[in-house]
Amino acid sequence: MSITLAARASVVALAVALASQSPVLASDRDVAEAPGDTADAEAEQQPETVIIVSARRREESSQDVPIALSVVDVTTLDNTGSFNVSRLTQLQPSLQFYSSNPRNSAINIRGLGAPFGLTNDGIEQGVGIYIDDVFVGRVAVATLDFLDIAQVETLRGPQGTLYGKNTTAGAINITSKEPSFDFEGRAEVTAGNLEFRQAKASVSGPLSSTLAVRFGVATTDRRGTIFNVATGTHVNELNNLGLRGSLLWKPSDSLRVTLAGDYNRQNPECCAQIYARYGSTQRPANRQFPALSAAFGYAPPSLDAFDRVTDVDAELSARSILGGASLKIEWDVGPGTLTSVSAWRFWDWTPSNDRDFTGLPITLKVNNPSQQEQFTQEVRYAGSLGDRIDFVAGVFGFYQTIDTQGIQEQGTAASRWLLAPTSALAGNPAVLNGLVANNTIGFKNTSVAAFGQLSWKVTDDLTIQPGVRINYDKKTGSYDSVVTGTASNGTRQLVSFNGPFANDPWIVAQRGVLAPQFFEPEFSDWNLSYDLTLSYRIAPDIRAYATYARAFKTGGINLSGVPNDAAGNPLLAAGSVKPEKVDHFEVGLKTQFWDRRATLNLAGFWTEIRDYQATVNNGQLGVLRGYLANAGKVRVRGIEADFSVRPTDRFNAYVSGAYTDHEYVRFVDAPCPPELAGGTTVTGTQVPGAPGVPGALSPANCDISGQWLPGISNWAFSYGFEYNEPVSVFGLDGFAYAGFDGNYRSKFSSNPSRSIYTDINGYALSNFRLGYRTDDGLNLFAWVRNAFDVEYFEQLAANTGGNTGLIAGQPGDPRTYGLTIASSF
Repeated sequence: MSITLAARASVVALAVALASQSPVLASDRDVAEAPGDTADAEAEQQPETVIIVSARRREESSQDVPIALSVVDVTTLDNTGSFNVSRLTQLQPSLQFYSSNPRNSAINIRGLGAPFGLTNDGIEQGVGIYIDDVFVGRVAVATLDFLDIAQVETLRGPQGTLYGKNTTAGAINITSKEPSFDFEGRAEVTAGNLEFRQAKASVSGPLSSTLAVRFGVATTDRRGTIFNVATGTHVNELNNLGLRGSLLWKPSDSLRVTLAGDYNRQNPECCAQIYARYGSTQRPANRQFPALSAAFGYAPPSLDAFDRVTDVDAELSARSILGGASLKIEWDVGPGTLTSVSAWRFWDWTPSNDRDFTGLPITLKVNNPSQQEQFTQEVRYAGSLGDRIDFVAGVFGFYQTIDTQGIQEQGTAASRWLLAPTSALAGNPAVLNGLVANNTIGFKNTSVAAFGQLSWKVTDDLTIQPGVRINYDKKTGSYDSVVTGTASNGTRQLVSFNGPFANDPWIVAQRGVLAPQFFEPEFSDWNLSYDLTLSYRIAPDIRAYATYARAFKTGGINLSGVPNDAAGNPLLAAGSVKPEKVDHFEVGLKTQFWDRRATLNLAGFWTEIRDYQATVNNGQLGVLRGYLANAGKVRVRGIEADFSVRPTDRFNAYVSGAYTDHEYVRFVDAPCPPELAGGTTVTGTQVPGAPGVPGALSPANCDISGQWLPGISNWAFSYGFEYNEPVSVFGLDGFAYAGFDGNYRSKFSSNPSRSIYTDINGYALSNFRLGYRTDDGLNLFAWVRNAFDVEYFEQLAANTGGNTGLIAGQPGDPRTYGLTIASSF
């Protein structure tokens, strides 16, 4: 029996009361089924549901696309609580996401994509993010809530032919719901522990026979998971707001014009990394964390990170405002469709951090507020020539500017913490107190490209697909760090390598902590990407493919400071890094059987990257954010499997797994891990000391060839099921259901050079839901995430505060639970 409007209104009113939010009506659009899908009852009667994707810039079944890809629809995202990319990783084992704050975020696919560590504005991701065909140049968008979307496609492996120069690891293709010419709406509200409140809603309908509009909103709030005893507040909270509107003009069946805009704001008290452990380095014992802490009579509020307490004394903020507008024109003309996508986007980042990770006034500020704008234009033509040839050809332009106003300021505890205790200056707090570096950073990035891909059906079963892209990139930047300190006569002076105070002992000491720098790096180059895929249909529902791709990630420039030479001059050779050059081989098998009730897809891949762009640290205190360097060669290879089954309309299940073997094939001059750093650097025939022995000699650099790449687990799995049973509640016909989603990843390294202190042990997370939904779109369910309250780290960070042995960590979310109510019409 259909739910009445009165009953539906009562449910929505109850949901509003529970979540203390004011949702706007929204709508569901039926989209493709994904593993673990819990689509509505009507879809459940269709075990042969076809998953439609646009991975090759045209709509087609995912099983016909010779690419390793995963598709998650809006129903799965909602039911599993996957409201952003971070949550999405728990459904897709080959996808990794690391974030210590929105700016310092990285998305990797198969372990590749971005250097592990703090972000450097002068390089780009190796995983492209596309929202409604618009390339997003900053990965900060991945920290935002999904807003009124239809589905998310994750394409694994190089996608440079169609998705751009910097998709050497893959692409994430996000498709929003379109304006509808039928009035529809949807509202969802959630309340949970940790004061979790979330509301998502949208409404769509016609304004005329040729004009339709859609509007969506999403808000998320949650109390922080870490208690700061210094301020009496919970930090690392969630505070997100997103708005999106779109207008569709369809004057004829052959022309569609879509104007869209979005605004997103985050303003949490975030993001603290807290004491995780101490790991002895080769620094003298009196300059390591235990001795330094004892000198101040200081101890962290807890030595167990999972007590979830900290005492950081600097202001914390992660205010991020991101948005933009796009105009998409689709015109069916001739044998295909001409598409133009014009877009402007902006990002305003206003952070506050505590980068000494303690309650001591060592470093008061390390903040890099920045403003970004980007403009993109793509024009492409996609179509078919007869029954044998499909094609896509186009041009793409990208222009980006970033302006950053950085500041680093030292406090009263800096002298004792950062200067050698044998120095008479270490006991004088005034020497480093008030030492300030003001960093002005500018960046301009221009890119133009022409691309094409051809799909030739040689026979009904054999298809040959070549693709090519030619790209030109130009990057220019400037880094100007002006350092001001107090001279021994008590006057404020510029800290420099020349001038009347250059040899003042206070200025010399300050220069060793924060050195002034000015340099103007630049990079420009042409590059050619190409690929060739052979696809063969073995049987109606079995397709095999093989791919070779030559891809690249454009070169970059260092915009976070570089090491100085002995005379204090910046090492200009470190001002830029060469492009990554990628050779990728892949074979795959896509199958369906049991009357298409079961799907099994397999992929094997081998990726080698020369001149891999790695983020490194050289131990100089002034280069806190690290800089870039090229590793000689890395290799990633592995096997992936995705299986889903729906034996009846009552039950569905899925399991996905990935084995990934990864290593630096050649990196002979890498930075050393903390246990092999901090001591006096060897010279001549001297032999480095044992790891972790205070006062031992340290190597100038380390050969880490053969070691793990950071952030990659050898094994990763996602798995789950859902069972439903028809029931009638208060006269409403529907289904009671129970679902489970779990994921596991094995041990991985959390440092660019693998350290004995920063390996993160493997862990498994389990999420459950129990609910009731009706044929007419009502869905009510209770959920629990990390049900067994597993204690795990998302990241560990070494080299904090000058290699004192302090390891800071970011604990993963504890057990959370709540109730969700959704209704659509």
